[in-house]
Amino acid sequence: MEINRHFLGLKESYLFATVGSKFSAYQAAHPDKKVIKLSIGDVTLPLAPAVISAMHAAVDEMSRRETFRGYGPDATCYGYPALIDSIRGHYARRGVTFEAGEIFISDGAKSDLANILDLFARENTVLVPDPVYPVYVDTNVMAGRKILYADATAENGFLPLPDEGTEADLIYLCSPNNPTGACYDRAGLKAWVDYANRRGAVILFDAAYEAFVQGELPHSIYEVEGARECAIEFCSYSKTAGFTGVRCGYTVVPKELKRGGVQLGKLWARRQSTKFNGVSYISQMGAAAVFSEAGEREIAKNLSYYRENAAVIGQMLDRLGIFYTGGKHSPYVWMKCPKGMDSWTFFDYLLENANVVGTPGCGFGKNGEGFFRLTAFGTKENTLEACRRIEDLLR
Repeated sequence: MEINRHFLGLKESYLFATVGSKFSAYQAAHPDKKVIKLSIGDVTLPLAPAVISAMHAAVDEMSRRETFRGYGPDATCYGYPALIDSIRGHYARRGVTFEAGEIFISDGAKSDLANILDLFARENTVLVPDPVYPVYVDTNVMAGRKILYADATAENGFLPLPDEGTEADLIYLCSPNNPTGACYDRAGLKAWVDYANRRGAVILFDAAYEAFVQGELPHSIYEVEGARECAIEFCSYSKTAGFTGVRCGYTVVPKELKRGGVQLGKLWARRQSTKFNGVSYISQMGAAAVFSEAGEREIAKNLSYYRENAAVIGQMLDRLGIFYTGGKHSPYVWMKCPKGMDSWTFFDYLLENANVVGTPGCGFGKNGEGFFRLTAFGTKENTLEACRRIEDLLR
């Protein structure tokens, strides 16, 4: 019997597991210290009242024989109509329309970003930005695909554009970006869409943080002409509405997207009905309330809370004269490590001297070395205290 030896090409530990183990070891050795975590992108505010009300109603339905539900509709590919309609309305308010069968409910963007690879042959070449969310790289390493990198640097605003000399079949884009917080404008996304359509490539567009976009920047790749023919979009309620523990998201596969004469949406539906049993009715009804009038109003307050935390972090770095990106259209602030420190050295320095935990940039790729990610998802009190400690240490 042979194992999948591609797994041996992975780093020994997932980035956030390493950060977590270092935090736990330090806390165990120093139980008297209050360590503040601005590392993992987990939310801290509770679910919105409209979401809680909808979930309570769904629980009550599940308690009665006449309204009890088991497996979801259509072998769980498309989700319950109330949720699908709310997502379609969310897109329509930005001038983008979809049929119900183009939206697939998932338990979050992370799993779908990995599972979508079932649709594509191992021989396809993958292009990912560097630095990048580790899941894009690790899942393709597991599959044994060739991976190319698009350099995201301070010089290009951490928003690389296509290189005509690069031949790629699958292209990962994340906007607003994790970890850098950079956000593409329409011209940048149009360049990638045109590049993909010229080559017959498919863009895997991670829009998990679209709710943080402000102003006229695009929330969806489908706001760009030609994207329906080349892009799959992955969205999540985790950061938008605090569903990190509830689990619900959605993936959009337009009917216009075909490769080899086959609609990719049909392949995805077949894959999901075979390997996935869907998201609970209770979670889906809570998610359906997210894009209701009351839900959007309540959740806007939560998003504003996190934006204010990001502004506090940014103002602290401004006072210290430290270069950073992100924070405005993203819950992440991507800072240059001070005093020429590398990423893990700064991690240890910050943990030991300020009792603050962040995420080393090198864990996101080679171009992340010398950078550090801080998250705005903490409580306001912890964010203010962490920034005070950092400023006292680095001043």
